Amino acid sequence: MENRIPLIAGNWKMFKTCSEAVETAEQLARLVANVTDREAMIAPPFTAISLVSETLRGSRVSLGAQNLFWETEGAYTGEISSDMLVSAGCKYVIIGHSERRQFFDETDETVNKKINAAIRSKLIPILCVGESEKERESKDTFSVLDKQIIKGLKEFTSEEMKTLVIAYEPVWAIGTGKTATSDQAQEVHLFLRSLIEKKFGKTLAKSVRILYGGSVNPGNISELMAMPDVDGALVGGASLSAETFSKIVCYP
Repeated sequence: MENRIPLIAGNWKMFKTCSEAVETAEQLARLVANVTDREAMIAPPFTAISLVSETLRGSRVSLGAQNLFWETEGAYTGEISSDMLVSAGCKYVIIGHSERRQFFDETDETVNKKINAAIRSKLIPILCVGESEKERESKDTFSVLDKQIIKGLKEFTSEEMKTLVIAYEPVWAIGTGKTATSDQAQEVHLFLRSLIEKKFGKTLAKSVRILYGGSVNPGNISELMAMPDVDGALVGGASLSAETFSKIVCYP
């Protein structure tokens, strides 16, 4: 894993009221207070970000957002800018999650614009990539990932990408209970690292953190993290419980 600091990120999706989010964040911060060799992050819904930011102040847990819009400001009803996220206390932002692509017409081109906005505001982008079950069965996994990386990171420099995090989330494993085997995850992560090396050079390829996302739980996290190119996890449902998520963060 070179010197890459593992990142265990929790995506709360459209769950939790403000009070529920604060309660969970408080509990999580206590449970992972002694963890020093890895980073934990949670991405609550927009309505709770500021409150959770205050709750996490001084803790070992970082704050992220689940999405953003690429413009700085303007007449874009319902959208949130990168500067707004920074002012609310965010360090990370998830971009291009498969659910955004599936339900809200997110494309590689809009992903590219959003990453640019994140970099502009010094937010750390977590770029999500992954193939569907049909694409995997058709043996198109690598071609799909190649396209998502090439188009999503088009025209960026290695300097601009130095904080980039990539999350590989096989769509067929999200919320289904199915998980890629550790060997499958390693194979894809190694391929993604090779794409980054071709596009941006060896230095960035060695430093970029590549997370696995797809039904991660306390029972499979250790095996996944034992792989040399798996640098963390993007956790969905299992991150909603502070107790369960803390067990993932504190994997042996």
